Amino acid sequence: MKFSVFQLSRRGGREKNEDRMGYSYTRESGVFLLADGMGGHPQGEVAAQIALQTVSAMFQREARPTIGNVAAFLGGSLMAAHHQIVRYASGRAMLDTPRTTMVAAVVQEGQASWVHCGDSRLYVVRGGRLLDRTRDHSYLEAQVKTGKSIEGVNRNVLFTCLGSTVRPMYDVTGPIKLLRGDKIMLCSDGLWSSVNDDAIVSALSALSVTEAIPTLVQQALMNAGDASDNVTALAMEWESSVSQDFDSGSGFTETDSMNEDEFASTIQAGGPEALIDDLDEDAIERSIAEINAAIQRTATAVKKR
Repeated sequence: MKFSVFQLSRRGGREKNEDRMGYSYTRESGVFLLADGMGGHPQGEVAAQIALQTVSAMFQREARPTIGNVAAFLGGSLMAAHHQIVRYASGRAMLDTPRTTMVAAVVQEGQASWVHCGDSRLYVVRGGRLLDRTRDHSYLEAQVKTGKSIEGVNRNVLFTCLGSTVRPMYDVTGPIKLLRGDKIMLCSDGLWSSVNDDAIVSALSALSVTEAIPTLVQQALMNAGDASDNVTALAMEWESSVSQDFDSGSGFTETDSMNEDEFASTIQAGGPEALIDDLDEDAIERSIAEINAAIQRTATAVKKR
């Protein structure tokens, strides 16, 4: 694989930054992640961190060096992240659970697939146009979809997330075949709520990811002013030939020199506790078993056709 990637997060006008982002990859597969801890509930940043670490841990175990069934992996790892957050809250007898949105994309074999829960978005831009983007799990988006009036509807009200007391809803999309120069951006609502889709597509089309992401983040902060939410974005350009390396989280990655069992990640332990050490290994193993079962069912169904 060959791609350029850039990631950036700013606190905005909030007391703390509850967004988390990162990516992990093997020689032939990569997963790109973004989570936005939800305000109004405790420790949103912890929920976001747990989500990223859980998916990354499962990716490390399943990508050998590719994921066998990407759709099953995306759904299974999202649910595993949800259960890890609930377990974290239960183990500490918390009266309310930490909660987060999440969007995750897997890129391998020249294709991209993604899953999302909540209102963190993914954009795919090709040749100066918007090829695809996620649709928020919000009451506002539901009203738009049905053609009903959105007057008085609060865009911040979601009907699903990770860490809630009910099973989260999520959408898996793809795969789509990637062409050289395609750009995929994951972002929190702090960005897209202050910068419209046309401006996002324009920046991603005209600039490299190392230039577009800082431009969009700064534009979002300026447009929102003192009331700005946390603004976080991660973007990758497929088969980019531009080699750059910046301290703020960008780089050119070419994986041909990696061993088949080698794994790399920008996702680190964080938050108030050592969350990676606190992950429920048995729960992760059960989720992996469920993914493998789904792969087997898919293979059996194909044989019967």
